[in-house]
Amino acid sequence: MEIKFVSPIPAPRSAYIHVPFCRRRCGYCNFTVVAGRQDLHRSYLNALKIELEWLGEPREVDTLFLGGGTPTQLQLSELRELMELVQNWFPLADGGEFTTEANPEDITSEYVELFDEFGVNRVSLGGQSFDKSKLALLERNHNPDQLEQCFELLSSIPSISMDLIFGVPGESLEQWKTDLTTLIAYQPTHLSTYGLTIEKGAPFWSRFKFGELEELSDELQREFYLTARQMLMDVGYHHYEVSNYARPGFECRHNEAYWFGDPYFAAGPGAARYVNGYREVNHRSTTTYIRKALNGESVVGESEQVTGEELYREILIFSLRRLDGITDQWFKQRTGMTPLELAGEEIERFIQQGFLRYSDNRLCLTEEGLLVSDSLWPHLL
Repeated sequence: MEIKFVSPIPAPRSAYIHVPFCRRRCGYCNFTVVAGRQDLHRSYLNALKIELEWLGEPREVDTLFLGGGTPTQLQLSELRELMELVQNWFPLADGGEFTTEANPEDITSEYVELFDEFGVNRVSLGGQSFDKSKLALLERNHNPDQLEQCFELLSSIPSISMDLIFGVPGESLEQWKTDLTTLIAYQPTHLSTYGLTIEKGAPFWSRFKFGELEELSDELQREFYLTARQMLMDVGYHHYEVSNYARPGFECRHNEAYWFGDPYFAAGPGAARYVNGYREVNHRSTTTYIRKALNGESVVGESEQVTGEELYREILIFSLRRLDGITDQWFKQRTGMTPLELAGEEIERFIQQGFLRYSDNRLCLTEEGLLVSDSLWPHLL
C-alpha cells in the first residue's frame, strides 16, 4: 500500500537538550552519560554552542526540556551558561513549559534560585525510592532525607515530578506501597513509575548474567503496577500514559509532543530529533560529539527519513501509550486515514484478545493491554 504524506510537516515547537554528566553511572542505566568527568564540562558547553549556532536563528518553542544525565551535575555558573544558551536559541512562548531534570543530592537553594531566574516551571526529580536499602541496591547517591529536603527547597517551582522504580530484586509489595504512600504525602504534581529492567549495556547486566541479580516474576511486576495505578488514582492522580500520572492540568506537555508524533528539536550527545521529516541521532560518545563539533564537523551519527506509512504507524503506537487513546477524526487529520484503515488486521486481533478497546470511534488500551503494551508495539510497526 502506497501512502503519501497528507500535509506539510509543521515546524517543531519543542526542544530537548541532553546534558550527559553524572556523578556516577547507576547500575540499571544504559543512557548516554559519562560519570565523573568534570573536565569535559567546558568543552561540552563550547560544542553545544556550536551545534545550536547551526540552527541559524532562534526558534520559539512551547516546551523546553533539559535532561540527561543530570543537568544539575554542572556547576552553578556552568548551568547558568547553559540556560542562557538554550533560552537564546529556544525562547519559550508565553505559557510554555520549561523542565529540568535534577538529582536530589545536587539541589541547593542556589540552584532553585537559578531555576526561578530562568523561568523553569517544572522540575523532574530522579528520586526512584525513599527506601535506603533499595536506593543502595540501585546505586543511587542520595538518601531519603535529601529527597525530603528537595521538596521543601523546590516549593517555589509550580510543578514537581518524580520517578519511582519498582521491581527491584528482593523488593516486597509492602515496600512498594510504602514508597508510594511516602511520595503521595509530598503531593507532587506529576510522577512516573517504571519497572526495573536490566538491559545490555547497563552495569547490572553482568551481575544479572552471572546470577547475582534476579528479576522479579512477571506476576509480581504486574501486581506492583496495578497497585500503583489503584493507589494513585484513589488520591486523584490522572493515569494519562502507560507509566505516567499527573494532577489534572499537570501532564508533561513536552512528552506529549513525542506521544502525539509532533516534530521536535534536540541537541547534545546522543540527542534524537525529528525535524522536516528526518529523524537524526547525534553521536552518543560525548568525546566524539565534542571533537566533531569543535572541528566544525557534523555531530549527527544516524539519519533517516521517516514519512508515509512508517511515520503513521509510529504516531499510532506513541499516541496509543496515552490512556485516552486516539479518535478516528484526530488520526485521520494527521494521516489521511483511520487507525483501522492503517493497521486493521493487527488492531482487530488485539481487540479480540482484550488488549485494545474500540468504542465511539476511539481506540485505546484496556487495563490488560496496559500490562503488556511493550509486547504489542512491534506488531503495529
